[in-house]
Amino acid sequence: MRCFKMWVKKANRIKTQRIHPRRRGNRRRGHGTYANDRPPIVGTIGCKSKRVRLRVAHRTDSATLSAHVHQFTLPMAIVRTDGWRGYNGIDRSHAIVCHSDGEWARDDDADGICETHINTIEGVWTTVRNFLRPFRGVHKKFLSGYIAICEFVINLKSVTVEFIS
Repeated sequence: MRCFKMWVKKANRIKTQRIHPRRRGNRRRGHGTYANDRPPIVGTIGCKSKRVRLRVAHRTDSATLSAHVHQFTLPMAIVRTDGWRGYNGIDRSHAIVCHSDGEWARDDDADGICETHINTIEGVWTTVRNFLRPFRGVHKKFLSGYIAICEFVINLKSVTVEFIS
């Protein structure tokens, strides 16, 4: 399983100020929270099944992320994350890619194939952003519904009888 998080930009726009377009979206740097109107979205994707699970979270602390991982992964799954400290509480088999050290993928067994990476879930975040873009900012109260539709559309590629029932 690959696990990662994404923050959505604020839906409230200040129309009276003239701000350069590149600086308009993220005035405050850092991680968003549900309280400051940048709700985080937590996601997992199966390495073999390619099934995506996305949820809007109120916080991205260790307890919240651990609960999400335990709900959507099997006990023997290897969880692959980036080096963010919120993932330290996950008590599954855990492989970390440390972006701050310039590491984006790692070949653990020296066979020429990088087994440890989170590129798959980061590609899902691109799909989520492109899905939300036409709505031009979704209020946090309705964001979970939009995310559920986006999750369904992503998983539609691998529809089976089990998924429908």
